[in-house]
Parts: sequence; C-alpha cells; structure tokens
Amino acid sequence: MNDAQAAPPGAGLRNRWLQLTLGIVGMVMIANLQYGWTLFVNPIQDKFHWAKAAIQVAFTTFVFVETWLVPLEGYLIDRFGPGRITIFGGVLVGIAWSINSIASTLPVLYVAAAIGGIGAGIVYGAMVGQALKWFPDKRGLAGGLTAAGFGAGSAATIIPMASMIAWAGYERTFLVFGVVQGIAIVAIGFLLRAPRPGEVTAVASRAVKQSPRDSTPQEMLKSPLFYVMYLTMLCVACGGVMATAQLAPIAKDFGVDKVPVALLAFTLPALQWALVLDRILNGLARPAFGWISDRIGRENTMFVAFLLEALAIFLIMRFATNPLYFVLLSGLLFFAYGEIFSLFPSLSADTWGRKFATTNYGFLYTAKGTAALLVPYSSMLADASGSWLPIFRIAMALNIVAALLAFFVIKPMRGKHAPDSQAVDNVPMYAEGLAP
Repeated sequence: MNDAQAAPPGAGLRNRWLQLTLGIVGMVMIANLQYGWTLFVNPIQDKFHWAKAAIQVAFTTFVFVETWLVPLEGYLIDRFGPGRITIFGGVLVGIAWSINSIASTLPVLYVAAAIGGIGAGIVYGAMVGQALKWFPDKRGLAGGLTAAGFGAGSAATIIPMASMIAWAGYERTFLVFGVVQGIAIVAIGFLLRAPRPGEVTAVASRAVKQSPRDSTPQEMLKSPLFYVMYLTMLCVACGGVMATAQLAPIAKDFGVDKVPVALLAFTLPALQWALVLDRILNGLARPAFGWISDRIGRENTMFVAFLLEALAIFLIMRFATNPLYFVLLSGLLFFAYGEIFSLFPSLSADTWGRKFATTNYGFLYTAKGTAALLVPYSSMLADASGSWLPIFRIAMALNIVAALLAFFVIKPMRGKHAPDSQAVDNVPMYAEGLAP
C-alpha cells in the first residue's frame, strides 16, 4: 500500500494546504545543507589549511548528488508515495552533518556531502512534487511557496549558526543542526500524503498554457524543447550556485565581510547581513515570481527576472566594495535568482503534464548539479586572475542569454510542441502511478 492510499477520504491529513505547509517546513529543514555551507568554509580552512577549491569540492559534490539523483528519487516517490521515501531522506540528512562534525580528511568531507546530497534530493523532490500535484490551479504560487522554504529556510538560523560556530566551533554546530534537521524531516515524512485520482481538479489561468497530455520521461527526453529548457536553467543556475557557495570568500576578498552595516535598526557585519537578506529575498522571490507567472505566463516572467539578475551582477561589479551596497545588491541578485525554482518546475509540469511531474522535473533540476561543477573552477579562476570580475562578467552574459532563450525560443517552441495546449478547467488530476 502506498502513501496515497494511507488515509480515508476526508481525513485531515488530506487537506492540500496542510500538505503544502508540510512541504514548506520540509524544505526549511534542508536549506542549511546548501545555504549555510558558506559559513563553514573559512573555519574548516583555518583548522586544516586546505585550499578553498578543495573544500568547495564538498559543496559541488553535495549539489551534484542532490540534483542528479532526483530523477531516480522522483520515480521512487511516484511509485511508493512521498512518506516513506522522505523518512529515509531525513535519516540521511542527520547522518551527513554528523559525519561533517568529525571529518578530519577531505575524502570524509566528500562522503558526507554525498550522503547529504542524497537525503536533500529526496526531500526536495518529494516536496516540489507535492506542490505540483496538489495545486495544478496555482502551480506557480504553490511551487514558489515550497521552493521558498529552501531559499529562505536558513535565514532565521544564519545568525544562531554563525554565533554557535564562533563560541562552540563548527564541529558542534554541524552535529546539533544536523540532528535537529534530520529528526524534523522524519516527523514530516509520517504526515505526507499524495492526492488520489480525481481528488484535485485543475482550474488554470488563461495566461498559462497547460498540455492536456501526460508525457513520460522517455518522451520528454526525446524532445528538443527539453534541452533548450535545460540549457536556459543551466545558464541562470551557474551564477546563483557560484554566489551561494562563494559569498563568504567574495566578501572577504572585497574587504567587507566584517565591516558593520546598519540596516533596518540592526547593525551586523556585512557578510551576516548579506546572508540573512539574501535568504529572505531568495525565498520571497519564489512565490512572488510564481504568482506573477500564473497571471502573465512563465516565459514572460523569466524574461524579466533573468534580465534583472544580469543587472544585479553588473551593479555588484561596480559597487561591491561598499559594505552597504554589497548587502543590498547581493540581496537583489538572490531575489532574481530564486525564481528559477518556482518557474521551471511549473513550466515543466505545464509542458509535460501532471502524471509524471515529479520525475520529469527531476531531470530538469539536474541543471543545478551541472552548474555546481563549476564552483571549484570559479575559485581557481579567481585565484589565477586575482579578481572575481571575470566570473561576474560570465554570469551576467549567461543570464542575458537565458532571458533571450526563454522569450524568443522556449515560448514559440512550446506553442509548436503542444498546439492543443490550453487553460485546463476542471480536469481531474491523477496521482502518479494511480491513473486508470
């Protein structure tokens, strides 16, 4: 028996807003594995004197494993339901950071990153799949709110985590946060449910074209449209993933990391302020752009957002040596970057249908893992050139390319891909693996 059959009709756990809330909380519990990592890079280097590029291989490993296994994890979620698979993911999350707390060699650090990547990928895939399945009528908003948990989930813990690293050491911080996050995910897993056939109906916005046909992953992978969408997501992800991993080293190299900044009646070091603001704005961007895309279309929203990120990168190149500007502009960058994690899953489900939504988006999500491969190279390029400016220029150009691809290539290709696409009114949505 799978999770979709685990509760009788009308049971409280089958309320879709409750399921959305559980998904958001689950995302919050894995956010630190990625967005909190930057706080640990310098302390690890100070203790072991390893090169930053070598340490960042752990980050690359985490993101690569987290993303590239999502298609397989999505298949398991489609087949067995979200609950039991999420519980397993929570166990892995707790184990990963517990290993980090005792790692004294780079290979052990990399093994922990791989374990954490598997756990986080399971949770991420399950939570996004839940949003896409339960909310076909508000797919952009629901996907955005879920993704916001991942983007902004670490905002509330950045200051406590940084403080704990300072007074208790990074090792104890890894252990405490790892155990707490793992236990919370396991508890959520027991409560997750997938929708049954006909339990949810789609009432889509007229601005959003949704295919009435469910394409299998094999059919999707044969379509040129998938690869254009993949390239577009990769272009945007490159700059965002690099900034996520390298924000602390960038701030240090610009000489602003420890400079006090007074903002919103609080005074914090510039790096801490940037990390908090970045996470909040990154999270807010996901439901905001998702909601907008429900009304004006995915590709139109992408065009605006990607150009906004290119502008933010350009301004950082000009003004990042000013501590206040560094905080504000990095926030703008993460605000523009965060939307890909609400728009692309929505675009994927709109294009390829609902039945295989979790697995299909899993393949697209691997673009983030591909982007993560470039993180160590960004460190080496910065060291070789003595500046972060070449990397910023590349990231800015890639965002401009992505904007043009979204509006001038993906939009017309989607029209040709499924000319019968339409706003779908009151069409039963079938849970994965349960369609008649």
